[in-house]
Amino acid sequence: EDLHLSSIAGAVARDANFVDVDLHGTVLTLSDLKGSNLQGIDLTDTLSDRVNFQNTDLRNAILVNMIASGSSFAGARIEGADFTFAVLDSDDIKNLCKVAEGINPKTGIATRDSLECSDQGGGYKPPMPGT
Repeated sequence: EDLHLSSIAGAVARDANFVDVDLHGTVLTLSDLKGSNLQGIDLTDTLSDRVNFQNTDLRNAILVNMIASGSSFAGARIEGADFTFAVLDSDDIKNLCKVAEGINPKTGIATRDSLECSDQGGGYKPPMPGT
């Protein structure tokens, strides 16, 4: 499915199947995706304000440049997800770093590196776009 550049507000899509859906550039606000299968989803450049990502399957997802303020990722499976330049709440980053592993098959970026998990002495710091 190609739903990029859409605007989705207030959606209730618990336990839905969004495998490999292209949502890049989407505005996704006040939505409940709890328990949904989001494997391989492309959420690049999305505004995901106050979205419930609890217990979702985000394996191999691309969340580059995503703004996810006020969202919750508690219990999400994130193996291979790429969060490079994503804006997440600090508690989410801390909790996601506890379970982060894998490398995204499309971007080649390790999940731990994209979250800038620092338990290994510094972590990955990607270059800023345009530099």
